[in-house]
Amino acid sequence: MTTRTAKQLVSEANAVVESLPPQDAAKLVGVPDVQFVDIREPAEVAKTGLVAGAVHVPRGLLEFQVDPESPTHNAKLAAGSRLVLYCGSGARSALAAKSLKDMGIENVVHVPGGFSALKDAGASITSQ
Repeated sequence: MTTRTAKQLVSEANAVVESLPPQDAAKLVGVPDVQFVDIREPAEVAKTGLVAGAVHVPRGLLEFQVDPESPTHNAKLAAGSRLVLYCGSGARSALAAKSLKDMGIENVVHVPGGFSALKDAGASITSQ
């Protein structure tokens, strides 16, 4: 078995998932059928807030909350909406977007640069 670094895994994920530039993503805040998903840890969200209208799902729970057959399924993540994932820097969201694609969810993108890039691009931020 070949071992790979976290950096290699992120690079592989970025090669197969769609990246949405922060400036373009910021324009989608509040658009119907677009669901922002903050996958950062609770302490990160508590410290900085989150994109207005985003649903907070820590990275470790994402696949379970997206899966409609899971007891912890989150209806805000139902099929049909475009899922825009972001984290602190863009690495975790790339991995998460790849994982969702592996689950058959096609309408998923991630934001390189994460929360701070969205904030700098003018995305509306709110406290949780």
